[in-house]
Amino acid sequence: MSDPTRIDTTVAIAGGGPAGVMLGVLLARAGIDTIVLEKYPDFFRDFRGDTIHPSTLDLMAELGWLDDFLKLPHDELRAATACIDGQTIALADFTHLPTRCKFIAFTPQWDLLNFLAARGRNYPTFHLMMETSATGLIEENGTVVGMRASGKDGPIEIRAALVVGADGRHSTIRDCSSFTVHDSGAPMDVLWMRIPKAPGDPERALGNLGRHGMLVMIDRHEYWQCAYVIAKGSYATLKAEGIGALQAAMVAIVPEIADRVTAIDDWSKVSFLEVRVDHVDRWHKPGLLCIGDAAHAMSPVGGVGIN
Repeated sequence: MSDPTRIDTTVAIAGGGPAGVMLGVLLARAGIDTIVLEKYPDFFRDFRGDTIHPSTLDLMAELGWLDDFLKLPHDELRAATACIDGQTIALADFTHLPTRCKFIAFTPQWDLLNFLAARGRNYPTFHLMMETSATGLIEENGTVVGMRASGKDGPIEIRAALVVGADGRHSTIRDCSSFTVHDSGAPMDVLWMRIPKAPGDPERALGNLGRHGMLVMIDRHEYWQCAYVIAKGSYATLKAEGIGALQAAMVAIVPEIADRVTAIDDWSKVSFLEVRVDHVDRWHKPGLLCIGDAAHAMSPVGGVGIN
């Protein structure tokens, strides 16, 4: 094997999700030389978190980015309701919040990440390395002094004053750090999919609950983005029953979608989200910091992950 390419920087961040890219931009904006690693060639992956909360929109405003951000394709949720056994109840009304934007913005995560990366490229101290993933830590005398990575052209050794693990709930950096992960347990997993939206569709409750389960429906103009909640560990059993079982379960909760749920005619159109709720007691040690899901994976309820 050839010797790894060596790169020196001040901060090296593993993970090009919202936490990693935003941190990279903020550090670069402060004049700190920063490298962000993203293992995929682009950010285009469906059914990742896309809820940008009012507090985060305030942050965008403080950075002078809000007007440009709101030009991105997005939907605005100003109030949320739930339908429980046919009765509609109010869950939240964001119009009373003491914020600039009194709504949650639904923005595809690839648009958010491309937006942040474009802001980062305005600074010579921001370096985004695509198709590059962290594979391990470099430690000397009990201090983390860098990380090992794998890129398009082979192994890389990145020396840094600080390494940040922002590589998600299955964090390689965290695993290499010997941090102890405490799993708080989660009773459910989630299946994400989309069904067509018909002209004249009425406004729907965000959450639909009944004796047959729970189905979240998010209005995305051209389609309904749906999240079907299943019992933890039951996905394999449901798949064995066939796609018709999933269709029937969704219709049992919201009968009005019976004429279009057949659009989900194959499991390739269903994305599985393993729900995890866990944390590490200690997020840091000399030369290393974990943030985001690498430090504390959260339930998707409320869409608070990005924020």
